[in-house]
Amino acid sequence: MTVTETRHTAPLCKTWPERVVVREVGLRDGLQSIARTLPTERKKEWIAAAHAAGQHEIEVGSFVPARLMPQLADTGELVAFANTLPGLRASVLVPNLKGAEHAMAAQAHLMIVPLSASHAHSLANLRKTPDEVVAEVARIRAARDAAGSRTIIEGGVGTAFGCTVQGHVEPAEVLRLAQALLDAGADRISLADTVGYAHPAAVDSLFTQAMRILGDKLCCAHFHDTRGLGLANALAALETGITRFDACLAGLGGCPHAPGASGNVTTEDLLFMLESMGIDTGCDIEAVLALRGQIAQWLSGEILHGALWQAGMPKAPISANRPGQNN
Repeated sequence: MTVTETRHTAPLCKTWPERVVVREVGLRDGLQSIARTLPTERKKEWIAAAHAAGQHEIEVGSFVPARLMPQLADTGELVAFANTLPGLRASVLVPNLKGAEHAMAAQAHLMIVPLSASHAHSLANLRKTPDEVVAEVARIRAARDAAGSRTIIEGGVGTAFGCTVQGHVEPAEVLRLAQALLDAGADRISLADTVGYAHPAAVDSLFTQAMRILGDKLCCAHFHDTRGLGLANALAALETGITRFDACLAGLGGCPHAPGASGNVTTEDLLFMLESMGIDTGCDIEAVLALRGQIAQWLSGEILHGALWQAGMPKAPISANRPGQNN
């Protein structure tokens, strides 16, 4: 069945957003999960090619100590390079105030402060309780305001659907921490299924509740495909009104506390799904696939993922009716 034929089975009343942003996080979430260190010049090639393909939000690295994560030691140089490309918004992950100071000095567009809603995972991964992370965000906000920096602070609430250390995480705790991050000074909030426990019904429930509480401050969904539900969960979040998603080229990524994790939602598969539905991503999928081929060579021997890469683009055009039209 072609994409066009599949599209005609959709409900007549369904309306999708006109545009969705896919933020590429492979350079951080993907590369930190493998032992190999990709040379800085290769990373710059990745950023430039992704930008040329239409990916204008890219998480280029993390300001963590090089001794802990040598794969990301060149993050400052990558932010500087990204800032030379027109319209590119470079994000970085920062675990604490010191990392935030580096991000602001580098003039990163956005810094993501990770918080685990799971108390046990937070201690294992960050060595802080969730509420201690909230307090750190307050210090980061104060430092940003004092410096006159324009770097956006995003509070990333991870393990929002459970974790391999603690198990169940109460949705009420996720919502409490999300609101606490805003109260502490975060500009916006994202929710992440760090270990791949989510399913579409849970996604619909949590994102719907979060949207009621946080409104347009809820900005992004981050899903892992650990149990094969990444795209289904992205679709469920899309239906609640989310229009920004994180994804990794070739499905790179994972979590050290999620044994067997297969990585993040695959960028090229997510782009294909959205474009097939008539949703503009601003991306040239063929160019993204070409970059994926380059990365497969650079990371030869690493386990990569992706259905579109295996099957190829369909011969039938993937463009659909624009959102708001009957399908």
